[in-house]
Amino acid sequence: MAAQTAPEQALAWIDAGQRVALATVIETWGSAPRRVGAQLVVSGEGQMEGSVSGGCVEGAVVIEALEALEQGGTRLLEYGVSDGDAFAVGLACGGTIRILVEPVGEAGMPEAMLRDLVAARAGRRPVAYEVALDGSARRLVHEGHEDRFRMDRSGVDADGKTFIAIHNPPLRLIVVGGVHIAQHLVGMARSTGFDPVVVDPREAFGAKARFPDARVINDWPDAALEAIGLDARCAVVLLTHDPKLDDPAITCALRSKAFYIGALGSTRTHGARVARLAEAGFAEHEIGRIHGPIGLNIGAAGPAEIAVAILAEMIQTLRQS
Repeated sequence: MAAQTAPEQALAWIDAGQRVALATVIETWGSAPRRVGAQLVVSGEGQMEGSVSGGCVEGAVVIEALEALEQGGTRLLEYGVSDGDAFAVGLACGGTIRILVEPVGEAGMPEAMLRDLVAARAGRRPVAYEVALDGSARRLVHEGHEDRFRMDRSGVDADGKTFIAIHNPPLRLIVVGGVHIAQHLVGMARSTGFDPVVVDPREAFGAKARFPDARVINDWPDAALEAIGLDARCAVVLLTHDPKLDDPAITCALRSKAFYIGALGSTRTHGARVARLAEAGFAEHEIGRIHGPIGLNIGAAGPAEIAVAILAEMIQTLRQS
């Protein structure tokens, strides 16, 4: 969704006096159009937001969701997506998906639980929603499922009877240095699900007009990063070329759980950076978290291609580490 994700949209419709049901992809086989955890929210008036199949089976799921709202109870659906339908939504071949449909309210997800889930997401608190596939039990948990949280991977538990939906805080990109590369990177990152923040005390660089789709902070990087609060869903990208700005930001990032830290500069520049950090007391394994020179080595030329290389490395680190 562009504006808000399924839980938030569901709650907004409830607050507007509508009934809603949530449909969630719980398993896939083959080249299914959407990943496990993808959601579609359906209102009692037939409105829908989100997607569970890229368009292949949404119509059928909406009908099932409306029936669940009328009759109550959880529904477990399975669909085969044909090669022809898959091709229509841009895939090479089809697959099979299982979808769990739950009304919000009686005989489904309690409204209070949905509100708690949305509040946890808003507060950047990781939470897992555990639901029995027969609809007999549900709960929110903040402990356990370490591997699932780390890999951002929802799925059916080993018992085959429980689905675990992982709700991690939204991904966040903090760019230190409002340079030309940053202008390209911010737009690309937003389109792939990152919430971008640009930090630069130099107001000519960190100008809102240069970054209309990002939060801009005109403060020194160490103060800004402390105020933002770095966590394991954050990527920190340093683009200033100026140790007076980069080094304080790196120090904050290395002391955090940020999943990615990248710094622009040549091999020689990075070598000097490593020496400064070692002198400041950082251990080799800590310094080794920094990706420098930044970005995948794809022969990038020009700001836009460098931004592509940086974003690709961020995603690689997030998904494969």
